[in-house]
Amino acid sequence: MATVVAFHAHPDDEVLLTGGTIARLAAEGHRVIIAVACDGDMWDGPEQGRRLQELQASAAILGADRAVHLGYADSGHGPLLYEDPPGRTRFARADLGEAAAKLAALLTEERADLLLNYDPQGGNGHRDHVRVHQVGVRAAGLAGVRVVAATVPRELVIRVARPLLVLRLLTRYRLNEMRGYGMPQSVITHRVDVRGYAAQKRAALAAHHTPTSGQGRSARLLRLLLRSPLPVFRAVCGTEWFAEPGGSTGALVTRHHAVPGRTD
Repeated sequence: MATVVAFHAHPDDEVLLTGGTIARLAAEGHRVIIAVACDGDMWDGPEQGRRLQELQASAAILGADRAVHLGYADSGHGPLLYEDPPGRTRFARADLGEAAAKLAALLTEERADLLLNYDPQGGNGHRDHVRVHQVGVRAAGLAGVRVVAATVPRELVIRVARPLLVLRLLTRYRLNEMRGYGMPQSVITHRVDVRGYAAQKRAALAAHHTPTSGQGRSARLLRLLLRSPLPVFRAVCGTEWFAEPGGSTGALVTRHHAVPGRTD
């Protein structure tokens, strides 16, 4: 059996990008560890730490063996990078070498076979997501671990974004920016069928009460997704995509009962 570390920026990212793959790997007997760089809290307050608690609940639903926080604070979205909160560094300001050493230590401790991180654009261009890619690549090099990037097909991003922008369900983003999100279909090496794990993926997303209960349009979009019938959720969220440097299209996990690289 293999040991896989799924490295993400914030609590709930582990579900949206790799939740079905985590559940599938765990069901097939692999050891899966979720690592998040940020705690999801922009500011100190009475609810600080809640999103990490939600992460633990989500990890349990997905069947992950462990969920770890690297100790950084959320950097936020938008042009302004706020000052660091007391005692914590916003991930965008983290020293690259220091953060990579932390992740490499986890990879070594767990004797990881594979690191899942993000594509160079961080999927959606978020500064913390881009930093995950940078830190993940360096950590994998330090630990001598194979690394594969979770991503989405760029062509699909544009196709889905157009109606969401028209309906104003997406307001932070502009279509011209989104043309650079994800990766071209031609360089995606692994397309994993997770339709059989849609119920787990939806339950894990529901465990993240904080981002799904807000008042913004992103929260409304998440609630709409959660309230959709399971067949609809399965159709929308039943495939997860990965790109491996060098273009390898073999199995995502190369030990017994490997998740196939391409499944239809």
